[in-house]
Amino acid sequence: MFSPPGYQQHLARPYRKALLNALLIITFFSGLLFAWINFRQNNSVVAIAELIMATYSMILLFVVRDTQRLEFWAMAYLFPFFTIMMVAMNSPQSTANVFIWIFLIPMVAHLLLGRVKGLGLTLLYIGIAAAIFFHRFGDDPTMMRPAVLANISVLTLCLVAFSHVYEITREQSEQRLTHQAHSDPLTQLPNRAHLQSRFDLERLRHQRQSSPLTLVLLDLDFFKRINDTLGHAAGDKALQYFANLMRATVRQTDLVARMGGEEFCLLLPDTDAEQALLVAEKIRHKLARAAVDLDGSPVTLTVSGGIAQLGADGDTLDAMTRNADEKLYQAKATGRNRIVL
Repeated sequence: MFSPPGYQQHLARPYRKALLNALLIITFFSGLLFAWINFRQNNSVVAIAELIMATYSMILLFVVRDTQRLEFWAMAYLFPFFTIMMVAMNSPQSTANVFIWIFLIPMVAHLLLGRVKGLGLTLLYIGIAAAIFFHRFGDDPTMMRPAVLANISVLTLCLVAFSHVYEITREQSEQRLTHQAHSDPLTQLPNRAHLQSRFDLERLRHQRQSSPLTLVLLDLDFFKRINDTLGHAAGDKALQYFANLMRATVRQTDLVARMGGEEFCLLLPDTDAEQALLVAEKIRHKLARAAVDLDGSPVTLTVSGGIAQLGADGDTLDAMTRNADEKLYQAKATGRNRIVL
């Protein structure tokens, strides 16, 4: 299963940014509230830490508004936030009630950072909190009762497990939905939406490195005849056969996409037009050499194609597709089963 370009940069998703913004606002107001409470209780160290975190949260709120590095800023928020939480737990003036805040750690960490980094940060700070708890209350028989320790341990373990399992399930579901939105259900090839995303990335790389980028449009010849004489099931089988043939012929760095109907596209990075012609001809020859069994009827398929290179034939996907389509039309008009450069 392919992943759409930039899929791993999942922290750029809007819901994570919205969550971080909400947490920053809550942290600002709650920081002011707890600073006031701690000053009244003569707990000045924690109160000052709360004020610093409130100010820092307001600064971050403006920073993350237009950022593309959301994961970095999420980390920049969570580390000091959890650290100040540990400072409050370790303060002699704080009661045992402050340890209830550890239950927030797994949920926030997983929602902002995902299952891997979220779990790592969760285990780190829950471990620190446990060490602080035993350091402060290890000599207190009331706090060291088995029932108290069991309740705290089991509840913490449940929250960590639930947060982690939920994040795994959510990521898998999102990946399936994203894959469906970017793929053709019949051939499992990327669709035009995925092609556009990949083209945008490759064009940026072309601008940085001046590497060639070529697009090839390929269209099966007389495909309507197959549907009309052998049926749509045979036509679907022909499309799947051709899709598999192209996948097996190109490099892993190349992209094979279905544009719709019997039309396909190759996006070939680091490949000029002459090299793309060799690739397209290789596919054309392999297709024409062997007959494919379409529900008991051996059929020899042929393909026509047109080639466009970034720069010479346009600087956008639409322009290059338009140029390649004109050459594809020439191939069809001059006898089919040929590639026009």
